[in-house]
Amino acid sequence: MKFEVIGHVHTVYPEKFGIPRQSGIIDAPGYITFEPPYDDANAFRGLEEYDRVWLIWLASENMKADGGWSWHPTVRPPRLGGNARKGIYATRSPYHPNGIGLSCVRLIAVHTDGSDFGANGPVVEISGMDLVDGTPLLDMKPYVPYADSFPDACCSFATPPDDDILQVILPDELKAELETSTFNSSDLDIILEMIRKDPRPRYQDVSDRVYGMSYRSYNVRFVIDHGVATVLEIKE
Repeated sequence: MKFEVIGHVHTVYPEKFGIPRQSGIIDAPGYITFEPPYDDANAFRGLEEYDRVWLIWLASENMKADGGWSWHPTVRPPRLGGNARKGIYATRSPYHPNGIGLSCVRLIAVHTDGSDFGANGPVVEISGMDLVDGTPLLDMKPYVPYADSFPDACCSFATPPDDDILQVILPDELKAELETSTFNSSDLDIILEMIRKDPRPRYQDVSDRVYGMSYRSYNVRFVIDHGVATVLEIKE
């Protein structure tokens, strides 16, 4: 059995820390480029008629040097504080046996000419992904609400993350510094939302710890104390 990588997902997340735990939580921009022969323009005909698509991808960050996968029969979900174990098949952890992931993202546009994105073929513009930049894509399928949505289904501990919310403070001096730079205000909104969703595992709650995460080419540093996150620095 052999699978082909048909393309790669390009996102604003250079590393895993800070990435939303599920797709659709943060409306961050991204796009997909495709490899030959899967960049045939005919393969995208009619795709623009959908609002959302499923991405089937490879958890390449968990791939071992021999090409296998770092899988575990049980994991400690961050939502449970890192103390309770659940079977791997009862979670969406990336440590599944074959390292295959599934994300539902919003379809922004289908560009038959991807030259504006530095691509030779078509590009699919998306948003709301939960993937590290450069994630290999195995397949893409349209999201169909009547068959794919079951809002009343039981979902164990994976309830809506209403409690994963922090108050975020952007100091006036840092805000003024960003306003006088070339920093994009829409990028700032996404960064603040990433922090607001609390990227820490539940078992980490150290008030004097400085956390760092990456966004595009920027390093972001912040501290969290009693549910309040203060941004210390956003620098390229």
